[in-house]
Order: sequence, then structure tokens, then C-alpha cells
Amino acid sequence: MQTLILLTLSFFLLFHSASATALLPSGGGRVDTVERSGEVDTSNINPTRLAIVAGLSAGGFVVGHIILNNLWWKGEQSPFHFTWQDDWVYALGADKLGHFYTPYVGTDIYRQAFEWTGMSERGSLHWGAALASGYTTYIEVRDGFSEEWGFSVWDFIANNLGVGWRVAEHYEPWLQNIRWKISFDPSDAYKRGAYSAIIDDYESTYHWGSLNVNEMLPSEWQRWWPDWINIAVGHSVKGVQAYDGSGNHELYLSLDWNTEGLPGNGSFWNWLKGVANYYHLPAPAVRIAPNVVWYGLKL
Repeated sequence: MQTLILLTLSFFLLFHSASATALLPSGGGRVDTVERSGEVDTSNINPTRLAIVAGLSAGGFVVGHIILNNLWWKGEQSPFHFTWQDDWVYALGADKLGHFYTPYVGTDIYRQAFEWTGMSERGSLHWGAALASGYTTYIEVRDGFSEEWGFSVWDFIANNLGVGWRVAEHYEPWLQNIRWKISFDPSDAYKRGAYSAIIDDYESTYHWGSLNVNEMLPSEWQRWWPDWINIAVGHSVKGVQAYDGSGNHELYLSLDWNTEGLPGNGSFWNWLKGVANYYHLPAPAVRIAPNVVWYGLKL
């Protein structure tokens, strides 16, 4: 499922690189402000830009559907059903972190797209949340008609928790001090060609919660901690087989580069710093479970 969402997000990232000057303020990174009115201001919406966003969304949906239909949905169909028994056995549940992270990022990218059309910040966020939630829900419902997969209630919950977190950041700005990130370090299985896309290999995938230490410190202490250095907690799995429950969880502590805290302003530069902040860049780290291993740089 993540492959389809990743494809659509890639369309938007490429699109935003050409229009970043209209997307972001000239100040530092992403800072949301709560608007008094929840209404969408349509007076400044540019119809051409709105059509572009709609076209990219529709195109990504169609292309993604075709890809998934060939990869995962071409098998035997069945009446709509739920999957329960294997839901937390598959990849030891690590896929739930992916289902949280991807709609979280998708909501933010959709928000930027709608702001580019001239829509208000709050309206853009709400529409972005609705599309990200609707998109992932469609995938889950379509899985429900596949004999092999089935509708996963926990995937559905994780998807919408990711959307909900991004919305909550707008209303409670302190939550922006926790940034959700992803990184990849190819596993032996992926190198052998066992997976067509690295994002489907949870041994290669690492999910991170990055804490903005500078903003969380008392104001008088902030000058002692660089605002471009965070501390992150990471998770991955190793030795997993798809549905037999084997393998183990791994937990990490790591430095993390808060790219939005890097010096310099400008619309494109701020956009680039924001995009980079979706990803956990290589940094010194220590694995704290199941045993202790130190890394000079951890991907």
C-alpha cells in the first residue's frame, strides 16, 4: 500500500520544486498559526493552480491504482472481509508505523498544494487531511475485496492517526517539536532482490520520532543547544518472515539533523529544508535493543 502513496507524494514533490516560491513564507521552517475562522476563503483561489493540483491527484491515483492492481490486487477476488489473525504478525507490526508516517507526510504535502492555489491555511489543511484519509481508506477498502489481503482495521487506524497528528500540530503547535521521519538501510534480503521496492522491506526501513530539543528547553538554555540538532528515537525489525511472527524489534537513539534549523532564508531554500526534514539523514546513533551497538553514522 505504501508504494501507491509514495508514488503520489513523488508527483507532488516534483511539482513543488517548481513552485516553491509561492508555497512557503520567507521566514524559517514550518510554523502553523491558528486562524480564527474555519471557513475556506475562495476569493483568492487560482483556478488554474487548483486544476493542476486536481489533475496531479487524479493522475497519481489512476497510475497508482494500475500499479497496485498488477502487484497486489490481480489475485483471486472475494467478498469484502476483514483481516485479523495476521495483522500484527506481519513484519511484527512495523507496517503500522509506515501507515502512520505516509499519510502524515501526505497531509502536509496536500496542505502545501492547496495553499499554493490560494486557499487559506486552515482550509488547505482540512482538505489535505480529507484527501489523505480518503486516499488511504480507498486502498484499505480495495484490500477488503482481495482474497490475499482483507481490510485491516489497524492499518485504517494508523493511517488516520498520521493524518490526525498533522492536523493536531496546527491546533497545538507544541506538537511540531516532534517530527516523524523515515530512513532506509538496504537489508541483505533487499540486496538479493526479494523486494521490488525498498519501502516494502521493513528490515530496510527505519521510522523515527525526532525531538526538537532546542524548542523544548527553557528559553534561557536555548542558546546552548543548536537548533539544527535534534534527538531521535528509531525503530526497525530484523529477521522477520512475512506471517510467522519471527524476528525481533530494534530500538535506536540517534542525533538527528533538523534541517529547518539550518541558517538562511528564502522561499526555495525553506522549501528544500522542509522536504529534507521528512527524512532522517545519517547521524551518530546507538542501538539500545535488543543489544547495544554504537554507530559512527547510522542511515
